[in-house]
Amino acid sequence: MKQAALGVVIIGDELLLGRRHDRHLQHVIETLRPRAMQLVWCRYVGDDRTRLTEELRQTQQDEVPVVCFGGIGATPDDQTRAAAAAAFGCPLVRHAEAASLIEAQFGADAHPNRIRMADLPEDALLIPNPVNRIPGFTLYEHHFLPGFPQMAWPMLDWVLDRYYPAAGEPMVECALRVFGVRESELLDMMESLAQRYTDARLFSLPHLGETSSIELGFRGRQSVVQRAFDDLVAELNRRSLSFELASAA
Repeated sequence: MKQAALGVVIIGDELLLGRRHDRHLQHVIETLRPRAMQLVWCRYVGDDRTRLTEELRQTQQDEVPVVCFGGIGATPDDQTRAAAAAAFGCPLVRHAEAASLIEAQFGADAHPNRIRMADLPEDALLIPNPVNRIPGFTLYEHHFLPGFPQMAWPMLDWVLDRYYPAAGEPMVECALRVFGVRESELLDMMESLAQRYTDARLFSLPHLGETSSIELGFRGRQSVVQRAFDDLVAELNRRSLSFELASAA
């Protein structure tokens, strides 16, 4: 079974300038794992409409759904709505349902500024916001969420539940630490295991220090990872190498 994949775009000058620290990336990784999905790439982009438009044109070329965090507000530095419209070649229009939600939430204070957040790419579908009712939007497998985690994360759950319901086994990782050996001495073993278990991702991470070691393991669906990991353990035992369990999640 082909592994379900997702890409992420995280938007905001404040992240690139170090004024804020991103919390979305780790949350997405942890959210996808039990859904049998995996993050395959992540891009950070500033609040520049031209650059953001070009990034969104590029992400359309990849055949994976994309979740974008940030920049859908109404201030001058919020460029995501306009960039999405330009990237997908459709105009910004006042979305009637989005406008009604914003007016219901803020009353007269919705005009003249907050209502701008109802100006969405023409073909957009709404993503409900359980915190303040200002919706995000979906545009052709791209899902645009606010930058605030308290809003964006439940909206992410809604998107995944609606469009990408969990199917199959959850993603897991099993790893161990091998001592007293160099990576180059294990290449033949790693290549053999990688060829044998193509549905699991083998990884190797050297650790330097007083006691050097190599972290070896597999990521993927639970049943495949367990078989691959069992064979890794058997091969290390056959070679009389010293190792200890590093993780199993």
